[in-house]
Amino acid sequence: MSDPVRRPSSNSQMIGRLRSSPDWVQRALPVLGLVLLMWVLEIIDLFAGGRLNQFGIQPLDASGLPGILFAPLLHSGFGHLISNTLPLLVMGTMVAWLTRQWWVITAGIWLLGGVGTWLLGGLGTNHIGASVIVYGYAAFLVAYGILARRFAAILAAVAVVLLYGGIVWGFLPMNPRISWQGHLAGAAAGVLVAFADTRHARRDWRERRETLAGGRG
Repeated sequence: MSDPVRRPSSNSQMIGRLRSSPDWVQRALPVLGLVLLMWVLEIIDLFAGGRLNQFGIQPLDASGLPGILFAPLLHSGFGHLISNTLPLLVMGTMVAWLTRQWWVITAGIWLLGGVGTWLLGGLGTNHIGASVIVYGYAAFLVAYGILARRFAAILAAVAVVLLYGGIVWGFLPMNPRISWQGHLAGAAAGVLVAFADTRHARRDWRERRETLAGGRG
């Protein structure tokens, strides 16, 4: 009697399709996963009566330090989340396509931006939202385009300036409900991460330039 043929499960089929998808699709998947996680948490928070938001960053308060890990995942409502979703997807995908180090870059912006917000934010305030990551991505892409001197990186930097240049107004303390400290800290983190990420590239570029100059001499 022959053994029955086992059909692959739907999960196995899905994993197989993802693994066989083009590289540019695979690089964008973690970005999409992060955004989906934010939406799931916001739906949970809707039924929890907004209680998840207490886990944001509470500046200069030791009990608020864990918020550095959780704050970018939390939002004050679906309007807040929607405003962050598209720029997060667009610029996060740019970072993933350009660098192959999306996880490292995102973690650097996440942690450095969170620490900066904890240090700069006012006492008694609570900071939540992915805008620290959004501002970090924007600053990273612009700085990366300047430092890496690659055509694709420069093109991405120009696209960020044209599409999202207006976010610079978010650095101004005009609205007490908007965390300009988080925006500023996220942007500073993005620049720092860009310098760290392109350090070897800039060193190689200088060596190539010196080699060419020596050959001409």
